[in-house]
Amino acid sequence: MKITDIEALEKGLEQNGYITDEEIATVVYLLLKLRRLLLLEGHAGVGKTEVANALSQMLGTELIRLQCYEGLDINSAVYEWNYQRQLLSIKIHEKSGKSEQETEKYIFGKDFLLERPLLRSITAKDASPVLLIDEIDRADEEFEAFLLELLSVFQISVPELGTIKATHIPYVILTSNRTRELSDALKRRCLYHWIDYPSVEKELTIVQKRIPGIEKKLATQIVHFIQAMREMKLSKPPGVAETLDWAMALLALDTEELSSASVERTLGCILKSTEDIELVRSEGVANLLEA
Repeated sequence: MKITDIEALEKGLEQNGYITDEEIATVVYLLLKLRRLLLLEGHAGVGKTEVANALSQMLGTELIRLQCYEGLDINSAVYEWNYQRQLLSIKIHEKSGKSEQETEKYIFGKDFLLERPLLRSITAKDASPVLLIDEIDRADEEFEAFLLELLSVFQISVPELGTIKATHIPYVILTSNRTRELSDALKRRCLYHWIDYPSVEKELTIVQKRIPGIEKKLATQIVHFIQAMREMKLSKPPGVAETLDWAMALLALDTEELSSASVERTLGCILKSTEDIELVRSEGVANLLEA
C-alpha cells in the first residue's frame, strides 16, 4: 500500500484495526518517510505493540518481533549455529573421507545458520519488514549499546561468513514501558511518541471496532468503569488490552448490562493483583459504576 499523506496513513491503520489520532499518525508517517527509528513509550496495554502489527498489515510486509528480557544476549537476538546439524554433518564427512578444512567450510555455511530476529530483519529479500523491538527497557544497557550500533549501519558481521548488509532497510519500532531510563544515545536516534490512556470517546471507538457485536450501552458502561478505575492508585491500572479482554469476557457470559455482581465476578479480567482487587472492592464497585 502506497502512503501519500498522513490522512491516508490514518485510514490505513484504522482499516487494519488500530484506532489512531493525528499525533501517532504523524510520527508513523515520518518513520516511513525518513526511515528513522521510532520509540513508543507508555503504560502497559495501551497499544504500543499494535502500532507495529497494524503497520505491517497495512504495508503487506512481514512483522519481525524481538521480545526483550533481562539477560537477552546476542545469540538469541541475532544468530546461532545449528550445532546438532553441524555435529551430524561432521560425522558424515569423516566417514566420506573429507578433509578437516572442507568439513569446516561446509558446516559454517548459510545452511547451518539459524537467523534470529535482528538478522532476519536485514536479510528480508522481497520488501522492508517491520522490526518490532518490544520492551527494550527490559534488556540491559550492554545489549542496548549493541543494538544502537547495529541499527546505525543495518549490517551484521558473522566471523565465519563475513559482513551481511541489509537487502531492504527495515522499519524499526521500539517500545518501552519505562521501567528504566533508556540511554540518550538511543533516544537521539529515534523519533519519539508517548502513548497515553485513550479518552472515553477513543476507547469506546476501539471497543466497538475490535468487538463489532457489542451493544453500545454495554460498551459505554465498560469504558466509563475502566476510566474510573484508572483514577485510583492501583499498582497496575488496566490498559486498553484489559478493556478488550473484559468486554469479550462479559459477552461470553451473556452480560447485557453492567451490575455490581457482573463486575465482581469478572474483576480478574481487569486487575492482576489481589491488592488491586481489594482496593477496588474497598472503594465500592457500586460507586465506580456511578462514576
